[in-house]
Amino acid sequence: MTGTDDFIELSERRSAHNYHPLPVVIHEARGAWVVDVEGRRFLDCLSGYSSLNFGHGNPKIIAAAQEQLSRLTLTSRAFFHDQFATFAAGLGDLTGKDMVLPMNTGAEAVETAIKVARKWGYEVKGVAADQANIIVMEDNFHGRTTTIVGFSTDPDARGGFGPYTPGFRIVKYGSVEAIREAVDANTVAVLLEPIQGEAGVLVPPDGYLTQVRELCTAENILMIADEIQSGLGRTGETFACDHEGVVPDIYVLGKALGGGVVPVSAITANEDVLGVIRPGQHGSTFGGNPLACAVANAVIELLGTGEYQSRARKLGEVMHERLRGLIGHGVITVRGRGLWAGVDIDPSLASGREVSKALMAHGVLAKDTHGSTIRLAPPIVVSEEDLLWAVDQLGAVLAELAR
Repeated sequence: MTGTDDFIELSERRSAHNYHPLPVVIHEARGAWVVDVEGRRFLDCLSGYSSLNFGHGNPKIIAAAQEQLSRLTLTSRAFFHDQFATFAAGLGDLTGKDMVLPMNTGAEAVETAIKVARKWGYEVKGVAADQANIIVMEDNFHGRTTTIVGFSTDPDARGGFGPYTPGFRIVKYGSVEAIREAVDANTVAVLLEPIQGEAGVLVPPDGYLTQVRELCTAENILMIADEIQSGLGRTGETFACDHEGVVPDIYVLGKALGGGVVPVSAITANEDVLGVIRPGQHGSTFGGNPLACAVANAVIELLGTGEYQSRARKLGEVMHERLRGLIGHGVITVRGRGLWAGVDIDPSLASGREVSKALMAHGVLAKDTHGSTIRLAPPIVVSEEDLLWAVDQLGAVLAELAR
């Protein structure tokens, strides 16, 4: 196989159709740019849904992975290994929490947070057995396990996978009053994304996270922030919650924690929360493995400089200013924070997928969501010149479609 069509035909014939990829076959990548099997270059404006915050092939991350690959890749948590203590302490310090529980994928981390919240509710808050409930948001995206899709409001994510796990109450995102009305004596947690990524990079009203934090404290319930996409520098702060100075009880982390090299996820919390987990009650063969920890340690070190957060903040301002100039010229609305944007395309002009395919022809890779919205989230290492070029390509595509 040498051509794009060859790879796509075999992939479509021999794999389940759980994705609908754009027709490009990537062969190599460096920084913010990728190259396909036919030698064409594209600016990556998706970053693996924020898994590649630090760019493709980040030298520090790759060096850490290569060094660890040559020594030790897996022990299981049946034994200690020499990368784990640094990982647990480093991630705990980055989040300001006492303890860390590592897993692999984002969905596993969310499931872990749910289990911890329920167990905390029974052992610490005193909720009666099997009566705990967790408040979640409309339009959420926390993963694709059967438990998680059971409280999704996306028909594609939810439909056909029941029966669903009970114990979740769905309320309107951005409304503290909706949460307040849903709270009862058996509520153990509020689970939310500080910015809803899959829903189209939806930023809640100013003060929302602060009010949720205050409500959770007053009602003795845990605030769980799913920062899998929004965290680790993407929004111009280490965490999206930092924009309001809010510290949740549990951080849920993933994607960029693995540096675009290996899947790494974790939750962090203080001992009065995570201390409810004891040996045999939760685990993962690959969670916290030596290779994952070595890569995550490099990521934590990169974030410790503050360089990436500052860069995302400054480049985000440039990107959003240029995007706002497209409003009224094929764009209806632009949302987001830092180097992350949801762009609503005029549906009378084209769908989000049609715009994404046209952008691909202009050398930019982006992805649609919910019909007429596209998401832009280039690696934080992108140059300002390349970033502005990408937005200009979007302008050119919209002008072509309007003819």
